[in-house]
Amino acid sequence: MRAGLTPNAMTLFGTAGAIVCALVFFPNGMLLAGTFTVWGFAMLDLLDGAMARARGYGTPFGATLDATCDRLADGALFAGIAWWCFAVEHNLRAAAACLVCLVLAQVISYIKARAEAEGLKADGGLVERAERLIIALVGTGLEGLGVPFAVEGTLWLLALGSVITTVQRMLAVAASAREAG
Repeated sequence: MRAGLTPNAMTLFGTAGAIVCALVFFPNGMLLAGTFTVWGFAMLDLLDGAMARARGYGTPFGATLDATCDRLADGALFAGIAWWCFAVEHNLRAAAACLVCLVLAQVISYIKARAEAEGLKADGGLVERAERLIIALVGTGLEGLGVPFAVEGTLWLLALGSVITTVQRMLAVAASAREAG
């Protein structure tokens, strides 16, 4: 906060860093470097919201920028991992799981955004963004340490959790719509 950075600048910096690291390190098989750098930039995402609240800078634009940047960073993370699975490891099962995770990460976020635009609630679910990041990065980190099939296993686990979360959110929207009458 003392460096003169605004919350929006932190959002943009963290997103750019996460995208670059995910698309440089993971496709080149540098899984540990990718894991730790993407994790570090993801931590900035936690700081920007806290900074905005502490300074009283929270705005609808800032919230929209943050949500948009989250989608971009998530897309880059899963694209980088999918690229590694397909081009480096030649593991089509893991690449497929990663693509499922990429699509469902976007869908889960969209359900909430669309529900809120309609005045409905769609919070919660088994696997929200923080859990997605943790699970994906634990998998890449373990594989980077030499644990075989860690990426594939965690991606299928995440894909299953994401399907469950999608259903949970849609059920929450349906319940909220019934309450709204």
